[in-house]
Amino acid sequence: MTEKIIPFFNPATGEQFGEVKAATPDEVMAAREELRQLAPVWGQKPVRERVRIIKKLQRVLLEHTDYITETVTRDTGKSRQDALIEVFVTVEKIHTYCKKAPRWLRRRRVSPGMYVFKQYFTEPRPYGTVGVICPWNYPLELTIPPAMTALLAGNCVMIKPSEVTPAVGVLVEHIFNSVPELAPYVRVLHGDGEVGAAVVASKPDMLFMTGSTNTAKKIAQAAAEHLIPFRHELGGKDPMIVLEDADLTAAAKWGSWGACYNAGQTCVAVERVYAVESIYNRLVERMVWEMGQIKTDYSPALDAEHDYGPMTDSRQLDIIDAQLKDALEKGARILVGGGRRGNFIEPTLVVDVTHEMTLMQAETFGPILPVMKVKDEAEAVALANDTHYGLSASVWGRDMNRAQAVAEQLEVGSVVINDAIVHYAVAQLPFGGFKQSGDGRTHGEAELLQYTQSRSLVLGPPPLAFDIATKLRYPGNYPLAKAILYLVFGESLVQRVEHVPAAVESLRAQAEETSVPRPQPSRNGRVALGIGAALAGGALLFGLIVGRKK
Repeated sequence: MTEKIIPFFNPATGEQFGEVKAATPDEVMAAREELRQLAPVWGQKPVRERVRIIKKLQRVLLEHTDYITETVTRDTGKSRQDALIEVFVTVEKIHTYCKKAPRWLRRRRVSPGMYVFKQYFTEPRPYGTVGVICPWNYPLELTIPPAMTALLAGNCVMIKPSEVTPAVGVLVEHIFNSVPELAPYVRVLHGDGEVGAAVVASKPDMLFMTGSTNTAKKIAQAAAEHLIPFRHELGGKDPMIVLEDADLTAAAKWGSWGACYNAGQTCVAVERVYAVESIYNRLVERMVWEMGQIKTDYSPALDAEHDYGPMTDSRQLDIIDAQLKDALEKGARILVGGGRRGNFIEPTLVVDVTHEMTLMQAETFGPILPVMKVKDEAEAVALANDTHYGLSASVWGRDMNRAQAVAEQLEVGSVVINDAIVHYAVAQLPFGGFKQSGDGRTHGEAELLQYTQSRSLVLGPPPLAFDIATKLRYPGNYPLAKAILYLVFGESLVQRVEHVPAAVESLRAQAEETSVPRPQPSRNGRVALGIGAALAGGALLFGLIVGRKK
């Protein structure tokens, strides 16, 4: 088989600055088999031992921050400061998760209800080996944290970085290899979609993917063949609703920033704005000014002052061009920008848009901000929900109660009031979408437990004669069981006690049956029978008490 080479290209300059060999299907399968053997070793380590080892990743990132940001900038085209934000979020997650993992992964006791003679627990258990398929828009932050989290949960990990940012993929491999105690349980498999398909075909015990909805559908089909659990964080078409009492200066500033941050290559970018008609013109005027202040450029310097760089994946250029062309043909107007220079796209403000335009329906993933006038907040909500995406949204207004009332109606996984994107930076705030924006969750306890299976555990002695659980499954106790059912769950006092006489009669009949002459039990046996009868009757009283508490 001919070796496939993945080149490293700087999207801003076109410079090739390295390459890496793509993994073959045989290498992927070998990695899967190696991790299958190692999974029990890693998974059986105590949580605090895994924490101790994984915490070393934080030290590696802090010791090599400048080199890491330099590599991310060169591979993606984003500024050094934006690359530093990737490091920042990654380090904060490692720090937070390592601190919280012993609590999040603990065994938890469950209330026994009526079955009080045993103890009941749930405990999270690792899957074994997790395949993590990663995107190119935040190639460090959307690769190390999910892999780290899966490892912290007790899994081995197969990482498939994006072929669009392969230099960062190699960097990620070096970072994990810098922790010798962790390296054996991680495999980084470089390559394109064929390698991703091979990872799925290797039948990992669980899959997690960040990327496009279309790619997720293909993976879901392949995973379904083997019933592989598959979680995904996908794209969005995030709406921004501006109410009549909004701070228009702030809305224009941060809405424009939210559309253009990272060249719009952010799943929670502001992709469409709905402004009520009473403030529409004033908002657009402010957005014209704000979008005109945003600068696109490239520089590896630490003190670069441009706002965003080129499109990291040049394939996005055709998508953006097609959406703008469709919008203009259907009556939209561009007030700011619209131009292109190589892989750089100007900040672009579009008005007179409608939902018949793909610009208002499909994910754009570029620095384009369409603004639509609506009659009122009800129309804004209806249009905001008119999409198969449901990742995030923002609502702008000074009246918090009113803004929250609007937020409650939005079919999205996250809503930010009077800001944009900021929620993603909060390490313990669960992040994920509704609809076709994915069913996975990143951030916090929800993310960590996502990489585990819940196991139930019951501890206690063999069944006791006087245990309600025993009475319910032992033949001849129908009247007693029915009385307990009504005592505990009856909705009135009469209903709770109406079957007690039948239960008492049943117990009396059982007692008479046992009084027929037969070989007498020992003294200890008589004592046990007496205790059993007393406690069986006590079950009725217990049921009455529980029913009253209900």
